[in-house]
Amino acid sequence: RIFRVDNPHTKPYRFWEWALTDLKRRYPDTIYLAEAFTRPKVMRYLAKAGFSQSYTYFTWRNNKEEITEYFEELTETDVREYLRANLFANTPDILHEYLQRGGRPAFQVRLILAATLGANYGIYSGFELAENVPLKAGSEEYLDSEKYQIKSRDFTRANGLAELIRRVNEIRRSHPALQWDRGLQFHQTDNPQLICYSKRAPDGSDLILTVVNLDPHYMQHGFIRLPLTAWGLTPESSVEVRDLLSNERYFWRGEWNYVRLDPEARAGHILQVQLPSLPPQP
Repeated sequence: RIFRVDNPHTKPYRFWEWALTDLKRRYPDTIYLAEAFTRPKVMRYLAKAGFSQSYTYFTWRNNKEEITEYFEELTETDVREYLRANLFANTPDILHEYLQRGGRPAFQVRLILAATLGANYGIYSGFELAENVPLKAGSEEYLDSEKYQIKSRDFTRANGLAELIRRVNEIRRSHPALQWDRGLQFHQTDNPQLICYSKRAPDGSDLILTVVNLDPHYMQHGFIRLPLTAWGLTPESSVEVRDLLSNERYFWRGEWNYVRLDPEARAGHILQVQLPSLPPQP
């Protein structure tokens, strides 16, 4: 019932309009993912033609400005009415330079971003073990590509990411705010290596604040600005937040609050914000 359609942009649009309409009429619970890394206009047309989910340019959006601009496009423009983004941190064909050079911390960064920025995300096998050796310099192909061999992996290997992935997925299942693409808001930071954003459930019952250190090599610290007024509080209010990854609690006062993230210890915070009540999300 779930299909990843390879390179649908190489087939006639009229074919997809006919095929997807007919298939969904007969099998309404099926999901079709458009694996199309192509021009924006073409990707959008495929979504309009009936694909349930679409690949995105998330893989190539790695700094704060790129991420913010791209996700504001996905969530605040007309694109959100018909394109349901699926954020792949890596694919069988794409091992981005960020993962090649950033090591294990870079994989943690991209996992947290993918899992909290969008309602749908994906990882390709080997991500759990931070496999990051390219075919050659400047290539996004894997050195030991599964296109040419059958690989056997030990996912219980020490220093792997399996436990973090399990915990992140558990958080996603438990929090409605992370289960839809709207409700995403970016927040100000005084350090360009720190990105901060929140997502709210449609009924306002759940609020998740995520802070990520985009630098996989060095500790970064700085202040993030909480939108207390938008949350129905005064600028001087205090809030309690709980890190869902570590279960640590922080008590913050006022709009500007300090964070410090060492990539060797933790790439980011996924914080549940404790507020008395929240209005429904528009």
